Amino acid sequence: MKFILASASPQRKKILKDAGYEFEIVHPEISENIFGKKPSQIVKFLALKKAKAISRNGIIIGADTIVVLDGEIIGKPKNENEARKILRKLSGSEHFVYTGVAILDIAGKKQIVDYEKTAVQFRKLSKKNIKNVCGKYLDKAGAYSIQSKDDRFVKNIKGDYLNVVGFPLKKFQKMLDKILATEFHRTTQKI
Repeated sequence: MKFILASASPQRKKILKDAGYEFEIVHPEISENIFGKKPSQIVKFLALKKAKAISRNGIIIGADTIVVLDGEIIGKPKNENEARKILRKLSGSEHFVYTGVAILDIAGKKQIVDYEKTAVQFRKLSKKNIKNVCGKYLDKAGAYSIQSKDDRFVKNIKGDYLNVVGFPLKKFQKMLDKILATEFHRTTQKI
């Protein structure tokens, strides 16, 4: 079975590789601009859109992560100044990380889409903390990286740690089991 990861995220690549999955990486070329939907709908829509942008045979995995604070979606900062503003907003607050996951089985013409939500409590950040890291995570939603040992921004999380890193592995494995179980059931019925 051939897996294809429709993502440019090094975190997703590492999580799947560490879990023992072998896959090819294909970067989807899509617009990620979405407005007027709930966070769970946005990440599921974008994960599926990424997966559908890949026209190859196999099991295609799409994912999308956003940070939400008081109903406001916080994406990746465009520059250091925007990262500084984001980190000031997150300082001392609780926010939520949503990751949508889509799995497409091209041969079996099946798809499954779901999401994971994790609550993250940030420590109060000093101006110096923010200044020191505002240019470090311009490629991350929320302008921070939970797995960075040096920063220690996160006080507590409620939910899946890997979801905050960028890919909810347990959720993915349950979804994959469902896709493969229906694939197995379909194959055994033909015999």
